[in-house]
Amino acid sequence: MFFVKFATIFDVKITAVIIAFNEAEKISRAVESVKWADEILVVDSESSDQTREIAESHGARVIIQKWMGFSKQKQFAADAARNDWIFSLDADEQVSEKLKIEILALKNSKANPADGYRIPRLSYYLDRPIRHGGWYPDWQLRFFNRQKGKWKDVLIHESVEINGKVEKLSGDILHFSVENAAHHHRLIGERYAPLAAKQMFMSGRETTRLKIATVGFITFFQTYFLKLGFLDGLAGFCIARFAAHHSFLKHLLLWELQRNKK
Repeated sequence: MFFVKFATIFDVKITAVIIAFNEAEKISRAVESVKWADEILVVDSESSDQTREIAESHGARVIIQKWMGFSKQKQFAADAARNDWIFSLDADEQVSEKLKIEILALKNSKANPADGYRIPRLSYYLDRPIRHGGWYPDWQLRFFNRQKGKWKDVLIHESVEINGKVEKLSGDILHFSVENAAHHHRLIGERYAPLAAKQMFMSGRETTRLKIATVGFITFFQTYFLKLGFLDGLAGFCIARFAAHHSFLKHLLLWELQRNKK
């Protein structure tokens, strides 16, 4: 009887979930990197390209769900999984070989697992890995038991909240989000800065003319010098410059929201 209970406790099955929209160029690499999972689930938000067909051809189960926002979309994916243990991956990410080995070792371990695991994320920019400027290790809680955790309902920088024990893994998630300088500029102007401003406004934060005038310079100084972004060469300079633009723009947009409210 003891052996039966023991086997049941540690029989962990994992579903890798990926949310996607028009990711035909990247989805195959993301899916292939989680082939070790017991199930691969892709939640597609009505792509107009071949994302769904490519994902299915690589063995993923695909569900179509109209876009609800980052947090809600990821929570929908976790709820739709066939297993309680969730590994969440974005379509522009891949699992490193070291992380794969680490997770499989946990899966086959006799040790009592934590309820969630934080994983370092290594981003690539201008064809090089970025390890400074605040971009690394960029801890992400992506491997968790859905009975103990859920996605926090926010507009941007979504994260999992765990009611239980959280530990860290050492293998990296590899992140390939920014395609080029023009793409980076569009991401800030069309997605990150507007969402950040709206989130700040909804949480009651306010900005000032002085903040708008100075926040860009302060952000550049912190990113490039204090966080050693200069060690990443030209890429580090570009990241600091775009970070400054993002800070300036989100505060300017927040200022507009404040004025419209009044």
